[in-house]
Order: sequence, then C-alpha cells, then structure tokens
Amino acid sequence: MRLNRDLEKLILTTLFVCLQSCTTNPTDAQLKAWRKQASDRNAQIVAANTNKEKPSQWNLEIQGETATGKPVELNWQQLHVLATEQVKTPDPTNIIQPNQVFDFRGIKVATLIKQFGVASDVSDVTFVGFDSYHTTILLQDLQAYPIILAIAKNNKPIKRDEGGPIYLVFPFAQYPQLRQKYNETNWAFYVSHMIFGTEKARVRVNKRELDLATLDKLPQVTINETVGYRLGWSSGKVKLHGVRLRDVLKFAGEKLPEQGKVKIRGKARFYDDAANLVRLSYSEMRECDVILATKWGNERQLIPAKMGGPVTLAFGSQCPSKTNQTHWVKFVEELTTAQ
Repeated sequence: MRLNRDLEKLILTTLFVCLQSCTTNPTDAQLKAWRKQASDRNAQIVAANTNKEKPSQWNLEIQGETATGKPVELNWQQLHVLATEQVKTPDPTNIIQPNQVFDFRGIKVATLIKQFGVASDVSDVTFVGFDSYHTTILLQDLQAYPIILAIAKNNKPIKRDEGGPIYLVFPFAQYPQLRQKYNETNWAFYVSHMIFGTEKARVRVNKRELDLATLDKLPQVTINETVGYRLGWSSGKVKLHGVRLRDVLKFAGEKLPEQGKVKIRGKARFYDDAANLVRLSYSEMRECDVILATKWGNERQLIPAKMGGPVTLAFGSQCPSKTNQTHWVKFVEELTTAQ
C-alpha cells in the first residue's frame, strides 16, 4: 500500500539526511522520536488521501525561474499529449516487488525544461507532491538522462496508492550510475509542482501580496531551531531569520480578534485539505515567535526551494508543543484570516 511506503520513505529520508550531515550516529531515542514523527506524518497523509481526484482533474504547475518568469499550468490533456517517453525499470519504492521491471510512460523532464526554458543561473529543479514531500534533482542530470514524470504504468493509469497520477521515475535499469546520486527517496509520488531554481518570495495575505523587499522592511527576528520538516536541512539547530507572523498581519491591516485564527497554506495540495490545514490562533502567535522565515544561517542566505523556500513557517522553542514541530509549513504562499 502507498501509505505504508510513505512511512518507510520518511524514515529512510531522515536517516539519509542524517548520514550526510550528522557527525555522530543517531541514538535509539532519536530513532524512536523520528519514527514517531514519521508515524504522525503518515496519519496526516492518510487524511489527505481521502480526497481521490480523478486524473482528468490533475494539473502540473511549472514555476520558478523559467525563461519568462511566469508560472505555467499544464492540464491533464496537455500532459497526456506530452507523455511519449518510455522507461522500463524496477521501482525501488516497491518493497513487495523490488526486482520487477515496470513499463512507465510519461513526460521527459528535459522536454519541459527545453520547452519553457530556465534562467542561466538555475542549477536544479524541485518536484513537490500532493503530500508536501519534495525532492530536488540537478538540472544537468535532468537534461542528460530520460528522467520522466510518469502517468502510466504497464499501459494503465498510475493509481494514487502507487504514487499516481504523476510519478517521478528514474531510468535505473538503463543508467545504473544514477543510483549513485539518487535513491528511492528521490522518486516523488503524485507530483503537482515543478520549481525551476527557486521562486521569488511572495506571500498573499487575504487580498494583499507581500514580496521579499516588503517583508524585509518589517521588524526582523532570528530563532535558532531544528527545522520541523527536516528534509533538506541538517539534523541540528540552524539560525532562521524572518518576520513574526503577527507583524505581517498587522502590516497588512488585518485585525485579528482574540478568538480569530489565521490559516497558513503552502504550495502542496495537502495544505488545502481541511483536516491538514494549519490554523493558528492570535494567542498562539502572541505568546511566542511564529515567523515567516526567508533567510538562514550566519550569512543570512535566502532559503532555496530544495530546503522548502523561499518562505517557511517556523516556530521558536518557546511555542506550544502542538505547533513546535508538526505544523512547520514549507513553500508558504498564502495567509487567510478567519473567525
């Protein structure tokens, strides 16, 4: 089942990131905590998957540093026309049939890159799935190998519990050297967005849009925390720089009553699901540093897409436990106030 594979994938990803960045092996307590985090995340995915869109209702959004700088949306009919590339390969995420070769048909990512163009300084492309999972692939590899966004498997539409309707597939059988760079954690399920490089930071607050320059003019705050969603970050604490959520709302002219809430929506469709939408009360924002982070590290670098940027919802350590880790939101796009 897809959901069990999600759980395994999240655990493997956490361990994979740690092996790359940790100076010591994780303790049993850390492993237990990470497994619980993955289990909790899996429960959220279960709720998100109650929404069973038909493939004909599924679109692919291409964003970021394209040649024109403008986002493009491809509907299912357009994707079907572009899906001419065949890739025959085992699926490393299929733990039941790990050696079986499947016949995938889809859109060669290199074709989309050529069609829409990329800015000269772009070095990677990030793929975001329905469940907010993301993976980043080097541009040179996408151009060199027939890595595809598959829409069919053995001549049948890819089911949601198998990663469909759009599944990022690598030609491991034909190019085994790709396994040296990318493993099963890079195979992205139900892809809904492609981001060339990193988008410009923009956050919509109800009907008003704030860009990075505007956010930078607001009072800035720095927190030193372990990033809640981990993927793309080290396992230790990092400095995150940004603006308090309450200051953003105040600047936008929003008066939030004591019992009011703000809804935070990220790029992934996961955040549109009522069961998974992140809602914070005014009192929660007042009691601690809930911030929209736009920079990180001692050098205040911009947060790239491969780390969930350009805008990430982050929580200081003094925030209530229920918002401390599980409600971190990557690719923040919109804030909506509600009673």
